[in-house]
Amino acid sequence: TFATDDFFADKSRMILPEPPLFYPDRFDDHGKWMDGWESRRKREPGHDHAVVKLGQRGTIAAVDIDTSFFTGNFPPEAKIEAADVPGEPGENDWQPLVGKRSLRGDSHNLVHLDAPTSARWLRLHIFPDGGVARLRVYGTVEKDWSEVGADETVDLAALVNGGSAIAWNDAHYGSPANMLAPGTAPVMSDGWETARRRTPGNDWCVIRLGHPGTIERILIDTKHFKGNYPDRCTLRAAKLTQNPQQREIEALSSLWPEIVTSTKLQADTELTIEGRDIERHGAISHVRLDIFPDGGISRLRLFGKKTCGN
Repeated sequence: TFATDDFFADKSRMILPEPPLFYPDRFDDHGKWMDGWESRRKREPGHDHAVVKLGQRGTIAAVDIDTSFFTGNFPPEAKIEAADVPGEPGENDWQPLVGKRSLRGDSHNLVHLDAPTSARWLRLHIFPDGGVARLRVYGTVEKDWSEVGADETVDLAALVNGGSAIAWNDAHYGSPANMLAPGTAPVMSDGWETARRRTPGNDWCVIRLGHPGTIERILIDTKHFKGNYPDRCTLRAAKLTQNPQQREIEALSSLWPEIVTSTKLQADTELTIEGRDIERHGAISHVRLDIFPDGGISRLRLFGKKTCGN
């Protein structure tokens, strides 16, 4: 949202979702075009910094200060501060997150935090100047569910609402977490896709909802999957107080009651399931999606209302 200086490369490039690129012969009016945030050479005391507002409040476990392609122009040192306030932080709101440390050029500078920290804002300081290709923040979403009304319908499984994929048997071509990402999948790789099954059985994944609730409408999208979409699917669900142990989750989740019975899927098609096609159920916290026998799904949406008091 702010940078003291981004003369050579705009601060917004630092948080682009795709990996950075390098074009040897690309120049603009300010000089060499770089895919990241880059300030000019500092000729007075001080250093540069940039402020980033996180997409959602979250608990941060690690950060990566990626200096890819910045070789003679990367910052020798950096530090990061965090703030956990709804509005724009004041100077007293900033707390240390990553202490001042040396950076390597053209490298991933990954830092694991000693203790997970909740934050809504980050302030990246670079000393004294230079370029950062990407800033990556790893952790879990901590959505403030008090801001969601009891009668409000939301996607309980969405990544931005704290939904997460916690188990699966196969993710050869793409993680189940991709199904929970915002928007429509731009390409086939931005979905969950398993390898071709050569043995009996089927593929599955388990999703933890961002908040327990009841499901009113389900969207299953096979966009981009044409010769490799699943033939059919089912959806099982349960209300749990915690995630099951990994060694037992497959067996336990296979016994959860079905809220969507065997349903035929089509290629490159958005399927909506609602009304009587969803079995009556109480509050749930986890769902298991089974696909038969294998294939790919680009998006899964579970629209419903949160359960109050949880």
